[in-house]
Amino acid sequence: MKFYMTPGSCSTGIHILLEEVGAVFEAYIVNLPAGDHLKPDYLAINPKSTIPTLVLDDGYPITEFQAIAWWLARQYPRRKLLPEDSGGEVRVLEWMDYAVGTIHGQGFTRIFTTSTFTPNGADHEAVQARGREIVARGFEVVDAQLDGRDYLADRFSIADAALFYTEFWAEHLKMTLPPNCRAHYLRMLERPAVRQVLAEEGYRI
Repeated sequence: MKFYMTPGSCSTGIHILLEEVGAVFEAYIVNLPAGDHLKPDYLAINPKSTIPTLVLDDGYPITEFQAIAWWLARQYPRRKLLPEDSGGEVRVLEWMDYAVGTIHGQGFTRIFTTSTFTPNGADHEAVQARGREIVARGFEVVDAQLDGRDYLADRFSIADAALFYTEFWAEHLKMTLPPNCRAHYLRMLERPAVRQVLAEEGYRI
């Protein structure tokens, strides 16, 4: 398989899952600031111009964090990245989607790519502030779910990889994580796959 990624981005969560399941893959760096995601060769693979992208052995590209994570969980069932019952599975998907769609998609996107929300530079500070409000509220919701739990479900799942990369961003932006999210972040840092991925992507733990 071929894995197209950007160090320190949402693709870090998929990178972690690839290592957790022991998948064999080749990693290709997509330099977002340099515009690699907009170049014809990458658009031929992923016309959405997004990361991550996982190209399967048969050449089929999977895009979108949630789709790739779900595929990995289904492809490697012995790793138990999804509960076996439908109720447990839907709860994991629910929390993964909240981390990716709300905390990342609505919150951090306003902080990192402010200009996509408004062409007026005078509005940028307000847009970023709103992004921080969404992120803070999102972590409050997740914090309640983590109360009394080590992970979002009964054990480590694909949802935790999604939550981790948003916690990682918050840490690097000096944002205060609520206590249960902070404990989850530190617990994730102890996982061998997480430590390996961060080292490979150039981060010190």
